[in-house]
Order: sequence, then C-alpha cells, then structure tokens
Amino acid sequence: MKNQIYHIKIKKEYASALIEDLQQVDAIEILELQVPDWQKKETLKRLSDMKTNPSSAISKDEFLKALNGEDE
Repeated sequence: MKNQIYHIKIKKEYASALIEDLQQVDAIEILELQVPDWQKKETLKRLSDMKTNPSSAISKDEFLKALNGEDE
C-alpha cells in the first residue's frame, strides 16, 4: 500500500483513543509538522489587510468556488 498523508481534525474523545491504539500497533505514524514562518507572516498580513478593509474579504461560498476551480 502506498503511504498517504491525511490531515485530520479529531472531534470525539473515543476517536482520539482509536488513533492512539493505531499508533501503538504501528499502523499509523503521527507527524507533527510545523507551519513555515513565511506562511505565518503571510497569514498575519492578510488578516491585517482584511481588518483594515473588510470589503476586500470574499464570502465562504466565493472561497469554496475558487478553491474548487469553479467559474462564477
């Protein structure tokens, strides 16, 4: 099986326990990846820009359309 990397958000306590069990039997490896400094700086810059000019922000729907490559 090809190695695949997933980014997941654990929402339930029992799911966390299952993940830990999988790690103990060496079925998964938990990677703790750091966010690069350039990405942190860019995020802070964009947040500042949005606070200064809120009308420049796009809606959630517009964002999802752009993310999925859909035309308007």
